[in-house]
Amino acid sequence: MNRLLCLIGILLLGLPLTSCAPQKRIWYLQDITPQTPEQIAQNGQIRIKPLDRLTIVVNSQDPELAVPFNTSSSFSSLSGTPSTTSGKESLQIYTVDENGRIAMPVIGVIDCEGLTRTELADRIARKIIDGGYINDPSVNVRFADMKISVIGEVTRPGVFEIDRDKISIFDALALAGDMTVYGVRNEVVVARETNGVRTFEILDLTSKEIFNSPAFYLQQNDVVYVKPNKYKAQAGEISQNRSFYLSLVGTAISLATLIITLTK
Repeated sequence: MNRLLCLIGILLLGLPLTSCAPQKRIWYLQDITPQTPEQIAQNGQIRIKPLDRLTIVVNSQDPELAVPFNTSSSFSSLSGTPSTTSGKESLQIYTVDENGRIAMPVIGVIDCEGLTRTELADRIARKIIDGGYINDPSVNVRFADMKISVIGEVTRPGVFEIDRDKISIFDALALAGDMTVYGVRNEVVVARETNGVRTFEILDLTSKEIFNSPAFYLQQNDVVYVKPNKYKAQAGEISQNRSFYLSLVGTAISLATLIITLTK
């Protein structure tokens, strides 16, 4: 009896120590130092790629001058006249071709691959000015349908539309409701396609080195995958085996019942 009580005491004393390990597994940025300045990456903005779809609207102090550069519906919405459609459908949508170019009315073909929205807007405005069409063009460029996907051990996996120029891996996880406690935080996979090449980056969200990763800031059409930890995988396997054995037992009982019935 005394030996049993000693064993129970040892187990109880060890519980606080063993409980720290699972808790630490779900912490982000475990090695950060409070109040230590970190240089923020300046190259995290989303950049234009082939097959992106863009809405481009040109305006001016004299709206009549901008008409040739826009559809009639987009001009109506800018000039204050009620438009027959609203939202993205009322804007001219340009699809970037495989060579990273778009063809605009009047000013022709423009190279835009690798540019940010602001850089493309500046390039279009410069071509309009240099061509002598408008002295004060105002150009607004937006992505028509920019998405990322978050799958795996998150609360709300799915495809999410992005309406900002810079989105980090933490922003993406926030959109998906954060990881579950079963997500592996030091092996998050980001799958990315660039110029016909698919790459995979492994991110360790428990370390501040994550901020230096080229995949910390996501690009359009990136896929974020959060792997389940071994406990979730084992639970799934046990559940699957349990279902199999229950089915096997049920079949055996049915077969035994049938045999007993036939032998009566």
